[in-house]
Amino acid sequence: MKFPQIRMESQMARIGIEQTSGKQEIHQPKAEMTIEQPKADLSIHAAQGRLTIDQTEAWEEMNLMSTMRFIDKTAQEGKQQLLEGVARRAEQGTELMRIEHDGQPIIDQALINGHRQQKSLSIDFIPSPFSVKINYIPGDLHIEATANRPHIHARQNQPEHYYERGDVHIYMEQYESLTIDFENLFSVSV
Repeated sequence: MKFPQIRMESQMARIGIEQTSGKQEIHQPKAEMTIEQPKADLSIHAAQGRLTIDQTEAWEEMNLMSTMRFIDKTAQEGKQQLLEGVARRAEQGTELMRIEHDGQPIIDQALINGHRQQKSLSIDFIPSPFSVKINYIPGDLHIEATANRPHIHARQNQPEHYYERGDVHIYMEQYESLTIDFENLFSVSV
């Protein structure tokens, strides 16, 4: 015996989706920049130092001098010795004039005038300390500097932006369906 049957077949609907992605590009160009740095204004004023060395006295002490200076020095020494000799003779004359006073002026003067004085032995050619005169006037240095500010020129560039929209396409890939079948509905068999 065959029983009646109901057969159902269903098919689900399917949606199809196609998507195109969007595109975006951003590009930032570098800024255009120029920098100019003027040189600093610099002025330098210098006065030279002055050094003077006078060794005239040292040369004179060593008897190394010009002819004119040597003649003047010798003349001065001669004049001085002449004056000393005149003064000595005047003093001795005064002593002889007063011979009646105590003492022995003739014997004393004979001893003094009869012998030459001994000269001392010394080194005369070495100049005395500080006979060389040194004088120094320092120089002067004046520096004046003025800094100049830099000249900066900058121009910015706008960003470059490119955008392409994406797209979504939705469609029915498969429609839903329902099929109903009946079997052995009117047949009876024994």
